[in-house]
Amino acid sequence: MSDTSYTPPHVWKWEPGNGGKFANINRPVAGPTHDKALPVGKHPLQLYSLGTPNGVKVTVMLEELLEKGIKEAEYDAYLIQIGEGDQFGSGFVDVNPNSKIPALMDHSTNPPQRVFESGAILLYLAEKFSAFLPSDPAKRTECLSWLFWQMGSAPILGGGFGHFYAYAPEKYQYPIDRYTMEVKRQLDVLDRHLANNRYMAGDEYSIADMAIHPWYGALVTNRIYEAAEFLEAHTYKNVLRWAEEIDTRPAVKRGRMVNRTFGEPSEQLHERHDASDFEHKTQDKI
Repeated sequence: MSDTSYTPPHVWKWEPGNGGKFANINRPVAGPTHDKALPVGKHPLQLYSLGTPNGVKVTVMLEELLEKGIKEAEYDAYLIQIGEGDQFGSGFVDVNPNSKIPALMDHSTNPPQRVFESGAILLYLAEKFSAFLPSDPAKRTECLSWLFWQMGSAPILGGGFGHFYAYAPEKYQYPIDRYTMEVKRQLDVLDRHLANNRYMAGDEYSIADMAIHPWYGALVTNRIYEAAEFLEAHTYKNVLRWAEEIDTRPAVKRGRMVNRTFGEPSEQLHERHDASDFEHKTQDKI
C-alpha cells in the first residue's frame, strides 16, 4: 500500500487482509461461510439488518407505516453484525444471496416472501400497504426515478468517497478528489431539485425521501464520514432544509435507533420487537 503507482498483473490474485477496515469480511466469492439459522419473532415481517444508511431506510419505512396507523406493518428487527460476518451465515444467505443488509422476510404470504436490496424492500412495502408511493402516474414515476437515482448514486458516496476519505488504510489524493467531485455534483443535483420541491417527488413525502435521506441527509448534517466541512455542506441550503425537516419526523427518529450499534446508548435499540422497546430496551437501559 506504500507504492504511489500500481501496475495490475495479468491475472488478479486475492490477498486476504488487504482492504483496510473491512478487510476481514471482504472476499471475492459469494455463499455462506458457516451454518447459522436466523431467529424468527412474533410478527409476519422479519427484518435482519444493521443501522447503516441502507438499514435505516427500511426501519424508517416500517416506523412510518406504524405511525400512519397500519398495524399490519408491525415487525421484528434482528441485528446483523456485518463486522463479525453474520451476513455470511447460511440463514441470512438464504434470504439475501448477495450477503448485504437489509434483508426482509414476509411471513404473511404463503410461501413466505424474501425481499433483499433496500430499494426493493421500500417498493415492496409501499405497494403492499399502499403508502408513501404516489398514486398519480406522473408523480409515481418521479418518485421511482429518484428512488433508483439513489440506488445508483449512493455506491459512489459510500463505496467511493466514504471508503477513500474515511476508511482506507492510506489516503491518496486521486481517488479522494475523484469521488469528492462526484459527490459534490450529486449534492448539487439534489440542491437544484429541492429548490423547487419540498420533497423528492414534490409535496408528498415518499419512499424516495426515505431512500435518499439516510445517506445524503446524514452527509450534510455531518452524521456520516465527518465530512460536512470538507464538502462545504453548508452551501447546499436546500438539501439542508429538506434534511432538517425530515429529521423532525417521529418515525425517522425511531427508525434511526433500530439495529444501531454506535453513538449514545440511549439512541441504540439493537433489536426491536415491540413499540415499547424504544422506551425500555435501549442500550442505556440494559
